[in-house]
Amino acid sequence: MNRYSDRERYFSELAETSGRYYFDYLRRFKPLGIGSRVLEVGCGEGGNLLPFAQSGCEVFGVDISRGKIENAIRFFKERGAKGEFRCLDFLDEEMQEGLFDIVIAKDIMEHIAPEKKECFLRRIQLLLRPDGVAFFGFPAWQMPFGGHQQTCRKWICAHLPWTHLLPEKSYRSFLLRSGEDARHIDELMEIRECRMSVELFERLCSAIGLQVIDRTLWLVNPHYKAKFGLIPLRLRLGLDRIPGLRNYLATSCFYVLQKS
Repeated sequence: MNRYSDRERYFSELAETSGRYYFDYLRRFKPLGIGSRVLEVGCGEGGNLLPFAQSGCEVFGVDISRGKIENAIRFFKERGAKGEFRCLDFLDEEMQEGLFDIVIAKDIMEHIAPEKKECFLRRIQLLLRPDGVAFFGFPAWQMPFGGHQQTCRKWICAHLPWTHLLPEKSYRSFLLRSGEDARHIDELMEIRECRMSVELFERLCSAIGLQVIDRTLWLVNPHYKAKFGLIPLRLRLGLDRIPGLRNYLATSCFYVLQKS
């Protein structure tokens, strides 16, 4: 079964990647364990949060999808893990400020409408404790599958790189002629509209006073280990410092931020 429809498999793969890479990465910036409060925005089924819960952290997850939140509650319960999950629209729901040591927003910035991205960042900033940190991860828009076309049902759409960089009408036509259903095409076109780049993200953070304390760009996304058995590889040799070009090479962009 496709990993994007087999939600428990997807949960397990996320938990594997989080435990292997995200937990130790964030522990460099904040002590993690009993007493640590960790929130994930756009948590889906909660796979990223499982290693934090198993290490004694208090974990909280919010997502706009009720079905995913129900899955998160069930998957955590089946594994004897504790977590609090709520279905809500993060941009509309009021939440108490200054509660969290870590706020995670993994693979969500590329889904936020351009006019709402700054508001989204400001809300995360407000949720952090004074010494808290935020962890963001997203695919650079121009990377081979930056349009999330790997989620396509048709083989050619899911495996042909850079098709999302076609002009809008040509891209839609390609998806339609390849046999993708209209609903999924609309989702892909929405991601095209919400695209995220290294330069745009850093401009937005600077504008609201979020300081970058670490940036790691990946040539081979750490999650590809769980998905494809590939060894993660950082973008090196100064390529991570070349504007424009790095967006074609970075399959995942990790940022750790704190209040200025």
